[in-house]
Amino acid sequence: MSREKSQQVFARAQQLMPGGVNSPARAFGAVGGQPIVIDHADGAYLVDVDGNRYIDYIGSWGPMIVGHRHPEVITAIQAALERGTSFGAPTVAENQLAELIIEAVPSVEKVRLVNSGTEATMSAIRLARGYTGRDVIVKFEGNYHGHVDSLLVAAGSAAATLGVPDSPGVTPGTSQDTLTLRYNDVAALEAAFAEHGSRIAGVILEPVVGNMGCVPAEPAFAAALRSLTTEHGAVLIFDEVMTGFRVAYGGAQTLMKITPDITTLGKIVGGGMPIGAYGGRQEIMDSILPAGKVFQAGTLSGNPVATAAGIATLKLLRDHGVYERLETRAAQLADGLHHAAQAAGVPHQLQRVGSMMTLFFNPDPVTDWDVSSKSDKAQFAKFFWGLMDRGVYWPCSQYEALFLSDKHTEEDIAQTVAAAAESLQDL
Repeated sequence: MSREKSQQVFARAQQLMPGGVNSPARAFGAVGGQPIVIDHADGAYLVDVDGNRYIDYIGSWGPMIVGHRHPEVITAIQAALERGTSFGAPTVAENQLAELIIEAVPSVEKVRLVNSGTEATMSAIRLARGYTGRDVIVKFEGNYHGHVDSLLVAAGSAAATLGVPDSPGVTPGTSQDTLTLRYNDVAALEAAFAEHGSRIAGVILEPVVGNMGCVPAEPAFAAALRSLTTEHGAVLIFDEVMTGFRVAYGGAQTLMKITPDITTLGKIVGGGMPIGAYGGRQEIMDSILPAGKVFQAGTLSGNPVATAAGIATLKLLRDHGVYERLETRAAQLADGLHHAAQAAGVPHQLQRVGSMMTLFFNPDPVTDWDVSSKSDKAQFAKFFWGLMDRGVYWPCSQYEALFLSDKHTEEDIAQTVAAAAESLQDL
């Protein structure tokens, strides 16, 4: 298929923006070649500026769970636009979205709306420190919590290694109170609390990781997180920006039956519009200004257009049997990919939680970053372009999960599995 117009647009973009993109995940750096430029979307499909149509398994990196341009979401956005785009003042819609979140997410008694997932995690970290009066935050390798300075840390898998910055511009002082541990490693977690327990303000993790591929927290690990944070008076933070309303209506915590102290949200709660949120126990949330002393503010927080899209999306998810359909389609896709890889003799792991999954080019079950990082990235890149050339838009990194929407049909799944089988045979 021709991508001449995409190439022309991207060439111009490189003169205007760093790397030609406004977020690195769009640059195709892990697979080579140039990104395609999207013109429009509908349902489960994207169409690029050259007129090529793709079955979309990114869904704007997660938010488009009810599909692109869902009529009820579009109608809600249009109605909100008629009243104005931003007020910098309270609205009824803020209450409505907050009520839906509190009703659905077990850990949330009060919630604060913000503008992005990064802003939500940044604010949750500050809240954990302000509430406990402690400094140290524990995070895990391979867990991405947005581009927050103190969380852009990679520090090996030692049980208690204090963080070293992972990006220029992040100072050692910013990250010195971040403790980086291995995901799903109970012994390392216990050792960290044994040594630093009185200094640990909180632990933040993705309960199902999506940025080293789809990797769920193991039950023993999740149980240790809850018991150790409770025992030592630390705050347990679930980053559900990706998994919130994705793997289940109330998020991964409902599947795990673990209630964190703070939950961060984004993506789906804005229905495709920019939004974030963080919420938790009332006692903790009332530490935030103006109820308490922990500062956080935002001019566009609770934006009326974003809240309208979020309300419409959550109501669709709550009332229309979406998750049952997603489970059926996701299981069909996962089984099809697994059998196609088996038939091609390609060592692999297929890991799935609900409607998010990853086909790892890796012979070993992926439980942490050490294992994930050994995946065959060259094989993945060939597979990726094989799918793209067959009209299937796939995450452009081995370390990103794919997402289904309620608009994917059985025919879409069959077409995708057929494209995958051909691509795998070509490796």
